[in-house]
Amino acid sequence: MSGNDEAKFRGLRKFNAVMGFFHFVQFVLMLVLSNDFALPVTASYLKYDAAIQKLVVNTSTIADIRLGPLVAVFLLISAIAHFSLASPWGYPWYVKNLKRHINYARWYEYALSSSVMIVVIAMLVGVYDVGTLLPLFALNACMNLFGLMMELHNQTTEKTNWASFVFGVFAGVIPWVVIGIYLGGAGLAAEGGVPNFVYYIYGSIAFFFNIFALNMVLQYKQVGRWKDYLYGERMYIVLSLVAKTLLAWQVFIGTLRPV
Repeated sequence: MSGNDEAKFRGLRKFNAVMGFFHFVQFVLMLVLSNDFALPVTASYLKYDAAIQKLVVNTSTIADIRLGPLVAVFLLISAIAHFSLASPWGYPWYVKNLKRHINYARWYEYALSSSVMIVVIAMLVGVYDVGTLLPLFALNACMNLFGLMMELHNQTTEKTNWASFVFGVFAGVIPWVVIGIYLGGAGLAAEGGVPNFVYYIYGSIAFFFNIFALNMVLQYKQVGRWKDYLYGERMYIVLSLVAKTLLAWQVFIGTLRPV
């Protein structure tokens, strides 16, 4: 390993520590500053109505979930991941994997944190049913795990195999289609609908999710500065902070400010 590579790895270690700090500070602020705004998580099931002698859909509330702590969760997950990679025990493992052009921690962290983000956005547009929220979480997690498979699979290929990337794109698009259907339905309502800030969240976070995919494409196509895998790694870290910060504070301004 050259001295230049060593300097890059040390720089990434410091960068992870700084990003962990930024995420952790926002986590604390969300817990301290957020109000008690909550949204329901419901379950629907068939029930026989003896009066009309038909099966009817019965919907009940499982729990009311406070949005502030839910937003704080994805910030905390990211903070833990960054601090772990910068730690004395995590850093050597991190460097070993980066040399192989793979980062397991990134994809496992995204599978959890960005999937919580998807659940937050879905609930804001009116997706409350647990039978829908769980698949949205799982599909988004699968998208990120396909990202891991992309890096893992191409350890053994001479030419880049894009199958995992394509499958990941498919899995990742579905939650946004579902959320878009709910958002579009609210927009067509004669009265009411979701607040404007929810549209901004949908557009901005969907944009950043696509930029993550573009970053991977540029890495594997080795375009410009992305010829260096470590540049792409740094871009992933920056995009993660920006997307999570943007979502957290848009939700805070829209619903979580103290009354």
